[in-house]
Parts: sequence; C-alpha cells; structure tokens
Amino acid sequence: MRYLIGRYHEIALKGRNQWRFVDQLRHNLRALFADVGLGKMRGEGPRLIVEIPDAIADAVVIERAALVFGLQNFSLSYEVPLEIEAIVREAIARARAHPARTFRVTTRRGDKRFAMNSMEVDREVGAAVHEALGYAVDLHNPELVISIEILAHAAFVSAGKIPGAGGLPIGVSGRALALLSGGIDSPVAAYRMMRRGLKLDFVHFHAHPLVSAASREKACELAAHLTRYQAKSTLALVAFGNYQREIVASSLRPLRVILYRRLMVRIACALAAKTGATALVTGESLGQVASQTLDNMAVIENSSNLAILRPLVGSDKNEIVEQARTLGTFETSILPDEDCCTLFVPAHPETHARIAEVEAAEARLDIARMVAEAVAAAEVRRFAYPARSARTLRSAPTEPPH
Repeated sequence: MRYLIGRYHEIALKGRNQWRFVDQLRHNLRALFADVGLGKMRGEGPRLIVEIPDAIADAVVIERAALVFGLQNFSLSYEVPLEIEAIVREAIARARAHPARTFRVTTRRGDKRFAMNSMEVDREVGAAVHEALGYAVDLHNPELVISIEILAHAAFVSAGKIPGAGGLPIGVSGRALALLSGGIDSPVAAYRMMRRGLKLDFVHFHAHPLVSAASREKACELAAHLTRYQAKSTLALVAFGNYQREIVASSLRPLRVILYRRLMVRIACALAAKTGATALVTGESLGQVASQTLDNMAVIENSSNLAILRPLVGSDKNEIVEQARTLGTFETSILPDEDCCTLFVPAHPETHARIAEVEAAEARLDIARMVAEAVAAAEVRRFAYPARSARTLRSAPTEPPH
C-alpha cells in the first residue's frame, strides 16, 4: 500500500491548538484531490499519513502535495511489517525504481521498542542495497536518499523526501480579498499571504471597454494559477474606467491617482463584506511608484474600513521578480496590456498627499453611488482546482468563509 507521508514543522509548534491546524491541513489535502479521492488519514507525531489509492499516479500525488501549505516535506512511502528483512526488501525495491550511482539511508525510529537502533538499521539496509544494486554510499551528497520511518505498528520506506510548500494551511488565519492588478507584484503578495494561512478571493479593476480586455484576461489567468493552492477562488472584475473619467472631470491632476486608489479600496471593502473577508491584500512596495510613498499609502489606507496587508512593503523589485519566476506568474504578468492604473494618469502625480486636500476633492464626487454601482455590476468568475466547469455570475461572491 502506498502512503503520502506529510511532515510539518511550524504546525508542530502550535501546542494545544495544533489539532485545528492539522484538521485544516486534512481538509485542504482532500480538496486538492477531490477529483480522485484519498484514503484514510491519520496523525503520527509531527506527520500525517494518507492512504493513496492505486489509481492515482505518483506524478499526480507529487504535483498536488507540493501545493499544500503546511507541509514542510513529504514522501511517497510503502508500508512493511516491523521486521528488518521486510524493510531491506522494500528499500531495495525503492532504490531499484530510482536508479542512482550514490545513495545513503536515513532512519527515524519513532518506536524505540524496535530491536535495532537507527544507525544499525542504516548500516544493515545500506549494505544490502549496495550488494544488490552496486550503488556507492555517499553520506554527504547522495543522488538518492532512502528514508525509513519506524513507527508503532509498521515501518515506512520511501525513496527520498520532496520539499513541501511550507507555511500554514490555508484557512487557519481567516479570509481576505487580494487586489490583483495583473502586474508582477500582486500575485506574489497573494501567494505570501496564502502561505501564512489566509484564504483569498480576488478583485481586478479594469478599464474595458475604454481599452482592450487584455488585463482582464491576465487577471483570470493569474487567479487560476493561484487557485491551485486553495482549490477554490472567486475573482471580481470591476469596470473602473468610467469612474476614472468622473474623477478626472472634477479633480486636480496631481491627486487623481490617490483618488483612484481610495475608490478602489472602498469598492474592495464592499466586495470583501460579501465573502466574510476581514482584510485586503495589496502588492504595494514602499517607494516603488508615486502612489506608494509613505504619505500616500497612509492617505489611501484612511479610506479603508478593513486592515490592509502589504507583504511586499519592504521588498525590492529584484526580490519580487525572482519570486514571481519561481511561483510561475512572471511570464503572464509581463504580457502587454492596458491597465486602468495607466489610464488618465498625470505626468506629475502627488507624492505627499494630505488627507484634508484629498477629502475636499472627494466631496465633489458621489462616492457612495460609485461604490454601490461598481459592486452591483461586478462580474464574478469562479475558479476551481482540479478544474471543473467554469461559471460566470453577475453578482458579488457569496461563498461563506470556511
């Protein structure tokens, strides 16, 4: 029988609350394997042992388990009786399936009643693998690591450990709404907060039909990519171009970007209320553009009735680009589009806005109407991983928080 053995690190430090994190981890695993199903799950110390049905290919298990936040690492393991002969046979079988020139054996003896200690098991199994397959032992930089875990009722043998996504299981930290611009920064910001256990929905502000629909398409592609980590997501597409026109007609040029941002935040807060989200997530990085000076960020945040989380605030562009490449969103983010953020932007935007001046400009606008209209007209798309039939709704997301 094959087993996915997932090992957690940070969860193990949660003391009496650990059960809540483990329960969420179980829920998230089942969600990501919903189309194929998993067998029984059980906890053994700092690890989760999951039965894998024969019908699921190893590659599918590895691909999806690597997306589950909360797992430090994992392995595909095979259960054998608590007998050294059985352990040796399975170790040779695992090594034969992963050809290598060098190897080592690493044993963890969770059950100290087993007759041999860890070093003795390592030596016995290592000698047998070397004799059977001719692989050379390398304790420092082997091509293959045979892992053996000896527990109370059985031993588990695997060919190495696979790095997990780390972090905390999505859902344990609450729910938030991420502003997804279509650029490089916002998907990285969303990923970082998902890794800290936040379940996210997304909102994208676009200027279609005043410009092309390219930014909408990019936002959908990015939302679909990020959904792989949490199984389900919603993306609200908000047509913002006409509201920008209203702002342009009634305000001074330097303040326009600040007014755009404050209106976006208000609309996002109204959408968040429909999903139970208690925070917004943005890709802002201090000093990166004119609207992201300390003064301007404070004035923009003043318009929000929710906390605004800025996981990239202290990151430089090179760091963000590198993580976007690793995450797999970079190539989509750099596709050309016509973002609403570049529509009607003044040549010299204000970098040190004052709240009194901004509020005076907003007094000439019907903010309440603009927010209500934008929320009512939002086009909401739902995403699922593994992929299911897509649906498009003409209302704000209503999925209750998990």
